[in-house]
Amino acid sequence: MKTNHQSAPALTPPPLTMKLLRLHGVEEKTGLKKSAIYAAMANKDDPFPAPVRIGARAVAWRLADVEAWIAGRTEARPQGGGK
Repeated sequence: MKTNHQSAPALTPPPLTMKLLRLHGVEEKTGLKKSAIYAAMANKDDPFPAPVRIGARAVAWRLADVEAWIAGRTEARPQGGGK
């Protein structure tokens, strides 16, 4: 007797490529200091990405979120170097 078993495709989790930046890394990436980063987070029109909690007293920002925020600001900026 022959049985025809089809195995389900193997489910592989997506790769964990999410990189996190601590405050110093965000400062380097954006050129902003701590107070400016937290002020930008409170901006209702163009909020800076919220951090994620990585420990009891530690937070970090997703690199992709920070880069998207930077890209959004550079796209919204008028091109050309005028006055």
